[in-house]
Amino acid sequence: MQHNSNALIVVAKRPAPGQTKTRLSPPLKPEQASALYECFLLDTLDHMRRVRNTRHVIAYLPHDEQEYFHRFAPDFELIPQEGDDLGERLDHALTRYLLRGYQRVVIMDSDSPTLPPDYLSQAFNVLSDGADVVLGPCDDGGYYLIGIKKASPRLLREVHMSTPTVAAETIALAKEERLNLVTLPTWYDVDDVTSLRRLAEQVENHNSPMAVHTHQFLQRNTIRHLLNEEA
Repeated sequence: MQHNSNALIVVAKRPAPGQTKTRLSPPLKPEQASALYECFLLDTLDHMRRVRNTRHVIAYLPHDEQEYFHRFAPDFELIPQEGDDLGERLDHALTRYLLRGYQRVVIMDSDSPTLPPDYLSQAFNVLSDGADVVLGPCDDGGYYLIGIKKASPRLLREVHMSTPTVAAETIALAKEERLNLVTLPTWYDVDDVTSLRRLAEQVENHNSPMAVHTHQFLQRNTIRHLLNEEA
């Protein structure tokens, strides 16, 4: 029997050289790209922990990597991702927690290590204030989170995931379904050299600690030097 009304899920894969963040190689070596993603994940988990009175969940791949994620997040519930594509996997995870009795369920990416944690709290506030759907758009046309209060499979299964039209298609489908959708401030995810350069600049120029694990990695591996060479 669950005691929280909110569930916050992050979608994650175990980092593996040559399989994780491949669009960052070059300038990064495959081992660096996968290690950097691990830092993204650790910072994301830290952000999630700041959202109180909420069930924290990792929806992971591959299916045999539960032990890996348990080491990093023994305080999180772990579930394997299920479905043939990303839309199915997102829908399955969201619906799973709605069926368990959670009133508001939000699912997010693990590629936005500098996302302000307040945006996660805002997502639940928006749903509590009457929205049916909350969407956190990315400036590349995707989104960093989506949250719902009732099963809405069309919003996940009938969009072209991993394209520049994901957010727009989701908004259009919500309108067709007569759902009240509210958007959060736009942010960005890190999946190519341009967004990696943006990340490095943001972390370096921020006056207070931000994305601690990612920041340490960028400093330790002189990523700024590699990016300057790439330019």
